[in-house]
Amino acid sequence: MPSLPTPAASTADLQSVLDRHGADPHALVQILRELQALQGWLPRDSLGQVAAALGLTLAQVEGVAGFYRFFHTRPVGAYRVLFSDNVTDRMLGSQALMADLCRRLGVSPGRVGDDGLVSVDRSSCTGLGDQGPALLINHHHVVTRLDATRVAQMAGLIRTRVPVPQWPAEWFEVQDNIRRADVLLGEAAVPGTALAAALARGADAMLAEVKRSNLRGRGGAGFATGLKWELCRNASGAEHVVVCNADEGEPGTFKDRVLLSRRADAVFEGMTIAAHVIGARRGLVYLRGEYRSLLEPLLAVLQRRRDTQLLGRAILGRDGFDFDIAIHVGAGAYVCGEESALIESLEGKRGTPRIRPPFPVEHGYLGHPTIVNNVETFCAATHVALQGGAWWAGIGTPQSTGTKIHSVSGDCERPGLYEYPFGTRIGRILEDCGAQDTQAVQVGGPSGVCLSAFEFGRRIAFEDVPTAGAFMVFNRSRDMFEVARGFAHFFAHESCGFCTPCRVGTALVVKRLDKLADGHGSRHDIDVLFELDKLMHTATHCGLGGAACNPLRDTILKFRPAYEQRLKSLYFEPGFNLDAELSIARRMTGRDDAGAHLENLT
Repeated sequence: MPSLPTPAASTADLQSVLDRHGADPHALVQILRELQALQGWLPRDSLGQVAAALGLTLAQVEGVAGFYRFFHTRPVGAYRVLFSDNVTDRMLGSQALMADLCRRLGVSPGRVGDDGLVSVDRSSCTGLGDQGPALLINHHHVVTRLDATRVAQMAGLIRTRVPVPQWPAEWFEVQDNIRRADVLLGEAAVPGTALAAALARGADAMLAEVKRSNLRGRGGAGFATGLKWELCRNASGAEHVVVCNADEGEPGTFKDRVLLSRRADAVFEGMTIAAHVIGARRGLVYLRGEYRSLLEPLLAVLQRRRDTQLLGRAILGRDGFDFDIAIHVGAGAYVCGEESALIESLEGKRGTPRIRPPFPVEHGYLGHPTIVNNVETFCAATHVALQGGAWWAGIGTPQSTGTKIHSVSGDCERPGLYEYPFGTRIGRILEDCGAQDTQAVQVGGPSGVCLSAFEFGRRIAFEDVPTAGAFMVFNRSRDMFEVARGFAHFFAHESCGFCTPCRVGTALVVKRLDKLADGHGSRHDIDVLFELDKLMHTATHCGLGGAACNPLRDTILKFRPAYEQRLKSLYFEPGFNLDAELSIARRMTGRDDAGAHLENLT
């Protein structure tokens, strides 16, 4: 039976966690994560002990603990159930399933049961859009393909306090769902072969091959990989660092989860090749908190690579080539997908994006020149080392070379991963995944672009439709207003709160959309939404705020009837009924006569 949360960890437990991380304040996020795993939550007394041990103030530690949604400074249930709340999960009935579980367990969403046994809440997309509805148990165990039967059984297992590892094994099955493989998802190379090829070329020639390939970052921005490596290599500094961004937080994206599960060697090999090029000795993987279940398998791959001289000292017998990789597990913050926010989190701080310049290639992790590349980018670099830059450049288009993996979910018969050369039509992907009567596709996640049926002839490419990997399909039964409203709630929830335009702007967008949804909309509200879009695109601190209105703008322009059918007036319409707001006062005074109602007053 799982134990209920204890008020504080023992001194021995705390010291063990601190010793494991060398009492390094830059490891604060990892220390808090491991401490919470021992005691269930993070009481103020424990945070004070951590602060004293690390030489930090209590305010600093509390600030970090309060920033990440997977850290709990108040008690939570011994069973912490988090339903994935992406739009594709909701399309599959996640909201009704969550309500059913809450009813069976006698708890309210976001609240802990009176006995402290269970709490049920929502989480942003868990990276399982191809096999939802999904949920997380205690941030570690993943349950896929939920239905009413599983929810009923789950309620019984929780009530009888059956340990989660003893639940039915098929509940935890996570499928790869590789529907179309090309270079990256095809046959895996023998570990070490690409690295040996890179060492045989030498650092200068290997950099030249990456530049010749015109490989661009696969995380969304599309910056030239070779140029990034060259800038970092040429930056002055006693140490250079390689960072892999595995914080796959964009809703609807799950390609990196499969690459980390099935192609971890290629990811780590790409990082090692990058280290050879830029002269790095240290590598860090920032693993998304929702992917905590991948930690032990990834650590095992790293150890195997050390045992075979593919990591550690004198890699492949080459004296002076020393490089190793550590894994940092995030704690639930979408904004940490932005590279400078990710670096702040790696340093044990709140994940607040930095002001740039300086850029990470000049001043990154702990002030060292740092390259930050996506999981898929490092996999691609491994293939460039193996086959050469000209070979890679011959795939795709001149401006968008190589292949791209798409995480396809939503209204289609065969959700999963589809890898195509750049330049592939949107319509081709829809045909292959079995989509029918499609009215829209959200490419690149909420921060990407929403395409209508008239645009399905466009092509996936940086020069046409760029993407970070998500490909969410919506048929004509879906309300695109509700899709955009769900994304607006996501951005408001995930804003780090650092800058006013984003913190307030995302909340105002939600307020206006909720007003339309409640039947109080007017043309004035749509005009205000356009003004908010302009403001946030030009005034926010980082890309999150700038992209927050993308789905709103696209759906208003392309699916305007979904908005206009909710308009009550072409002019200003109040968002609430003032007379109804006075109902409490009427009950308190015992009055309900004509004079107590505003509509009767002149």
